[in-house]
Amino acid sequence: MDERWFEDYVPGTTAEAGPIRVEEAEVVDFARRFDPQPFHVDAEAAARGPFGGLIASGWHTCALMMRLLAEEYLSPVSSLGSPGIDELRWLAPVRPGDALVLRTTVEDARLSRSKPDRGIVTTLVEMVDQAGQVVLRLRAMNLVRTRPAGTG
Repeated sequence: MDERWFEDYVPGTTAEAGPIRVEEAEVVDFARRFDPQPFHVDAEAAARGPFGGLIASGWHTCALMMRLLAEEYLSPVSSLGSPGIDELRWLAPVRPGDALVLRTTVEDARLSRSKPDRGIVTTLVEMVDQAGQVVLRLRAMNLVRTRPAGTG
């Protein structure tokens, strides 16, 4: 990850990262711990269920997204956390074997009025499967430090 500061998040900029592969053992393990529904934890029950097979928990898909977002989009030198997300949608099932790509589009970047050393970046975040189908979409807000004087 390169150093990235508030000024580098330019509205309209789109980037992709990944892919990250969805592994069956991880799907089942995550779901057993956090979302123990039959279509996430039991391949036989899932085959008879509404999705016709095992699918990842939406929360697991969010965790995969966050991994890519933290490693490839947010910079450790400037990221100050997030006040939240809006409009989280799981648009299609994610299955073991899928390869997901993170797509980010900077929608807005505005300086803080009360703390001029930072701003808030609003990003449309999507996870896209190997067929090009968007499987997850959300709007993220991130607090990001401005570039220190003398650093470029």
